[in-house]
Amino acid sequence: MGQTIQVQSSVNGDVAVFDTDRTLTGQDAEAFSAPAEGTVAADLASRLFAADPAIDHVFVQFNLVSARRQGGWDEASLQRAATIVERLFEVYPADS
Repeated sequence: MGQTIQVQSSVNGDVAVFDTDRTLTGQDAEAFSAPAEGTVAADLASRLFAADPAIDHVFVQFNLVSARRQGGWDEASLQRAATIVERLFEVYPADS
């Protein structure tokens, strides 16, 4: 239940950018270097940090999410992060 977010991802070095079809913040950006609470962007950052300890920075602005991962991105870690973004607004994921 909830809406799945459509995500396109790209990688440049240690940074992955997830371009979504949903607004996650206003025009003001939010940056995180540790889990946080209080906003949709903070919740997303916390989920990314929990899923992958190699992620050390998350930046969210409007419909873009950038995540820096020490050691770069392999296909599995990129897909895992993209799935977290896709399922941000799902209350009951289809595979649970």
